[in-house]
Amino acid sequence: MLGPHVPDLAGLQMLVSVGELGSLTRAAAVLGVSQQAVSSRVRSLEGQIGASLIVRSARGSTLTATGTMVTGWAADVLEAAARMEAGIEALRSQALRHLDVAASLTIAEYLLPRWLVTLRDREESAGHVATRVGLTVANSEAVIALVRAGTVPLGFIETPNIPADLRTATIGHDTLMVAVAPTHAWAQRRRQQVTAQELADTPLITREEGSGTRQALDHLLESVPEVSGALASPRLEYSTTAAVRTAIASGVAPGVLSSMAIADDLALGRLIAIDVAGLTLTRTLSAVWASGPHPSQVLAQEMIAIARQPLPQT
Repeated sequence: MLGPHVPDLAGLQMLVSVGELGSLTRAAAVLGVSQQAVSSRVRSLEGQIGASLIVRSARGSTLTATGTMVTGWAADVLEAAARMEAGIEALRSQALRHLDVAASLTIAEYLLPRWLVTLRDREESAGHVATRVGLTVANSEAVIALVRAGTVPLGFIETPNIPADLRTATIGHDTLMVAVAPTHAWAQRRRQQVTAQELADTPLITREEGSGTRQALDHLLESVPEVSGALASPRLEYSTTAAVRTAIASGVAPGVLSSMAIADDLALGRLIAIDVAGLTLTRTLSAVWASGPHPSQVLAQEMIAIARQPLPQT
């Protein structure tokens, strides 16, 4: 345990500055404190050490022999303190570079991994500690609830039902596609096409209520003037994209999913895409946060900027 005669770091720093600059006034200016504060701290050091450390004169202040010896010891102490401060700052930076995000299923599965790689590469190239991202995956309604409750500062959703009490920004667009099994009757049609009314009247395999995919499809069909009557109730409902995709492939019924989710199935012939006459099933992808023109966390702002970049062409 250190004894009572060991000076504090701030006092040592002031004494060293006086010795280097030869003036209490100049030392105070460099350190951003008053001349009286420097003078008082040096007197306190002299009382603590029990010896005179500087000689004051009209021409300035110079170190005594004892003062020179003390500043020599102080140099090592201050250098070690600077190293410790840098280390603590690095630890704080690592702890503070954390971002909690909630994302709807399609975004979390097909887009967010690419965004996270881009963020990590940027930070590492700049010599920064990579951000640790805590991800919650849920449907769009649940993501909105998490942002509204303050559980996460940033969410990504696929629904057209944008909440009025939250701030939003468009980050891109996604195309929904009607898909059927190769054995389905729609796949046997010469043009492999249906009307919007036919799609609206067909019980589909869908995601659960609250999912952005389902809400977007309902919104698109309800906006078509030619579609009359209520939309057909789902044939089956699932909480994951994979389950919907598997059920469609089994031939039970048609379904609608993001083009990103079924690209491989279409390429391999496991599913067949069906056009909707006169209708493109395009939906908006959005970022949501609680308040202000931008999210308060800089990391959240960086994530939105990355999400807005166009996807690379493959």
